[in-house]
Parts: sequence; C-alpha cells; structure tokens
Amino acid sequence: MSTQRTGGGFSALVASLTIVIALIIGFCIYKFVFGNPGNFSGLEKGEVVEASHPLNTFGTIYKGGIIVPFLVAVNLIVIIFSVERGFGLFSARGKKNLNGFIANVQESLDNNDIAGAIELCDSQKGSIANVIRSGLDKYEFVQNDSSLDREAKIEAIKKEIEDTIALEMPMMSKNLVIISTCASIGTLIGLIGTVMGMIRSFEAMGAGTPDTSKLSVGISEALINTFFGIFASTLAIVVYNYFTTKVDQLTHAMDEAGYAIVQNFISRNK
Repeated sequence: MSTQRTGGGFSALVASLTIVIALIIGFCIYKFVFGNPGNFSGLEKGEVVEASHPLNTFGTIYKGGIIVPFLVAVNLIVIIFSVERGFGLFSARGKKNLNGFIANVQESLDNNDIAGAIELCDSQKGSIANVIRSGLDKYEFVQNDSSLDREAKIEAIKKEIEDTIALEMPMMSKNLVIISTCASIGTLIGLIGTVMGMIRSFEAMGAGTPDTSKLSVGISEALINTFFGIFASTLAIVVYNYFTTKVDQLTHAMDEAGYAIVQNFISRNK
C-alpha cells in the first residue's frame, strides 16, 4: 500500500510565486507605509517626501533608499517559509504524540500484532508513520514468502525502510534552502545599501562646505540597511538551525523505528 508523502509544504511553483509576492509587498510597504506623507515634515510647503525631514521611525526607514524594500521582502520570505516549514514538520510528526505512538507500535510488535501496528500508523499519519508502515508491510509480506531465506528477508525489510526514509527526507527538508539563502543574501543586500549610504555621505562631505542634510541622509541609509540586513540574516540563521535540528530528530526517530522493526523480525525468526 502506498503512503502519502508528508511535510512537503509549498511546491516549487508556489515557492517562486511566494517570493515574487513578498517582493511586491516589500515595495508596497516601502512606498505606502514608510513613504506615507504623514511620516515627514514640510510637505505642506510643497516639498517632496525625498527632500523632507522624517518625523518618526517609518520616515527614517524610508530614507534608507531603494534597497529597503528588498530587505523587507527578505524578512517577509524568512517569516513566510518559517511558518510553512513549521506546519510541514508538524504534519510530518503525525497527529498524536510521537513518543506515545512509537511506544504503542513497539508494544504491538512485542505482542506480534502486526495488523494492530499498521492500524496505529494509519491513524497517526506523518513521515515516521509512513516509514514504519512501509517496514511493517514488507515485514508481513516476507514473513509469508517461502521463496526467500532469512537473510534475504531481513535485507528486504531494511531496504524498504531505507527507501521510504529516502523519499521522506527531501520532503521534510524542502524549502529550507530558501531560508538558508536568505541568511546569506540578507547581509549582502544590507551591505550594498550600506555602501550606497556611505557614498552619499562622502559626496556630501566632498562638496566644499559639508551639506549636513545630505550627510545625515547618507548615514541614515547606511545604518538602516545594515540593521535590516543583519536582522534578516540573524532571523534566517536561527530559524534554519531550529528546523534542521527538528529534521535531524525526526530522521533519528525513523532510524530508531526501522531498527526496532528489523530487530523484532530477527528475534522472531532465529
């Protein structure tokens, strides 16, 4: 019986569209939230936003320049895919308590109740249940197959479990590469904004008498982009390490469950 892969989350197409939408939202936030005229002074005198003085934090962030919407998008991408991976790995664990489920399966195996263990897997669902279910199906099949010797049966069970783990692993790790990429490019995009801000600052200082207004804008641009870039990378690194640890824990549980099935078969077929 085939099992449904769990923990897959967004497909490649949906993931790509999500990134594009995040970029659009980032530009909208930059233009209409941070760039709202209410965040600046002097506009009643005919000044444009770019030439006015910010009244609050949003206005100051807007002065960070065109790199800001890209950094906002990176932060949104990290948050969106963190939520997606959270739901994906939650479904990979199954419906009920994982430790209790494994204990119940082990108890069924000890009582030689293969059918009962399979029913537990059907009700649990999730990646670990899929692995155990595939191993139990093969267990039940080879147990009644007189054409195979004991060692061939053991190898058949091992291979079935390993193949199922190989199918489940990419689904659990899916889209984590996007989060890890954000951890790298967040700092790099922020650095581009920082350099652009410093260039503006040096231009203001090099024009004879320093233009304090342009100098402050350049410094603001540099610092704001540095902040957003570091924040995005820090968030992405923390989330990526957290989910990688969760995937490792689930993988270990799969290996442990597979080992228990094989050992149970060996002990009953000495």
